Amino acid sequence: MKPVARQTRGDATRQAILNAAEQVFADVGYAAARLEDVAQVVGIRRPSIVYYFPGKQQLYDAVEAEIFAAMHVFVTERMVGTEKPHDRLLALFDAWLDFLVQRPTAARIIQRVVADPAPRGDNPVLFSDTALRDLEAILAAGVADGSFRAIPVMHILNSVAAGALFYVCNARQLGEGRQYDPADADTLAAFRAIIHLQARSVVRP
Repeated sequence: MKPVARQTRGDATRQAILNAAEQVFADVGYAAARLEDVAQVVGIRRPSIVYYFPGKQQLYDAVEAEIFAAMHVFVTERMVGTEKPHDRLLALFDAWLDFLVQRPTAARIIQRVVADPAPRGDNPVLFSDTALRDLEAILAAGVADGSFRAIPVMHILNSVAAGALFYVCNARQLGEGRQYDPADADTLAAFRAIIHLQARSVVRP
């Protein structure tokens, strides 16, 4: 068993590598990212990364797994006390939106996963499945009690939920005069209202 101090230091180094890797993968994508780039951000040598993660695929997997695990915890905490399907659906979308606004690197990585599924191989939902199941459970409950019409989960995911990704990722991508701060309170509130309106409209019986 490792001494506590050494184990704590090792955990801190591992987390620093994950944080740096998330930034690098978000900035340049999986294909262009190098372990050397991550090491430079952390201020360590490449072999130090390999000690924790054997290769780029394992490091990328750990980053994506941590993003969706953190998102699930965030969603679960935000939905405490909500019972009705309508309230739970809006709370879910609010949580997704707020999580991505607070963590734009995660938004960019998820958008890259959508555009290029190659890093995930034959299982594109290896880590994102929890998010899909959260949405599916709410929709099923709403259909069961008659408050929602039956709608394929992909329709509401692609028409409503995906808006949060574009809202965060497009903040600096629309040209001069169209830039905005996703975290600005008024801008965020206005976009949230649109998400709520869309969600209510899509599931209305």
